[in-house]
Amino acid sequence: MIIVSGTASEVLGIKVAREMQKTKSKIEIKRFPDGEKYVRVLDPVAGEEVAVIQSFYRTPDEFLFEYFLIVDALKGSDAKRIIAVFPYFAYARQDERFKPGEALSLESVIKLIESVGTNEVYTIDMHLHRVADIGKAFGIPAYNLSAVPEIARYIKRNFELKEPAVLGPDEESEQWARVAAKELGANYDILEKKRLSAEKIEIKPRSLEVKGKDVVLIDDMISTGGTLAEAIKIIRKEGARRVIAACSHAVLVENAYTRIFEAGADYLVSTDTVPSPVSYVSVAGLIADALRNRLAKRKGG
Repeated sequence: MIIVSGTASEVLGIKVAREMQKTKSKIEIKRFPDGEKYVRVLDPVAGEEVAVIQSFYRTPDEFLFEYFLIVDALKGSDAKRIIAVFPYFAYARQDERFKPGEALSLESVIKLIESVGTNEVYTIDMHLHRVADIGKAFGIPAYNLSAVPEIARYIKRNFELKEPAVLGPDEESEQWARVAAKELGANYDILEKKRLSAEKIEIKPRSLEVKGKDVVLIDDMISTGGTLAEAIKIIRKEGARRVIAACSHAVLVENAYTRIFEAGADYLVSTDTVPSPVSYVSVAGLIADALRNRLAKRKGG
């Protein structure tokens, strides 16, 4: 298997190649004066399986289109199969038409990924809402990996947790809170809204007591940080000793990084699916393991 990466995931691509004891193949990517992108495969790939690592963060349109050009260049160089690795997958939230005339973004992007010649897809903690299994959303084999266990192990190694408790900021985050709690040997809960009157809403953990505890607040992604900041304020109000915020994808737009600490977080931990000041946990091993397992299964089959 040959490893290549787009400009969104160049360092991550190098790390994955090292984990697999391979050299990342070279691709020339540049811009013409008018802004168009130019892509050229520099190493031979004929007859080979190629894993293309490319995240879609902050400027997803650019990185998505760059992925299409990379795949076209690989197919034009007679690559046998294309395995897409999208550490951060954009456009997942628009999986239904909520208003007349809206684009069904997830479906459109999937169609484009498939049509360009992708044979298989891996994502990491994809921001899923109403789609429970990406294997059913794609028409090609697709798998969603999770970085949450490794995030929890990092927190366990680097923080002396006192009476740890794990919280998710909302109902959708329960799946990640449950996994992190298992790794940390802690109880978990989520924040929920309780309407006390027509005008008053209370937001607090459903049942878990956090007073005096070190709380790990975990979600799949942080974009503007608004939801997480509100959750941190609530946890502080409930008397938590420390708040360690964590996520798989630290997109961190619109001053989110500052907002989270202003709300009362002591630490913020994320992965390198999106390069950020808090990308302490690498997903290179997770990706390499998935690709190795895939190769082993194909050989065994």
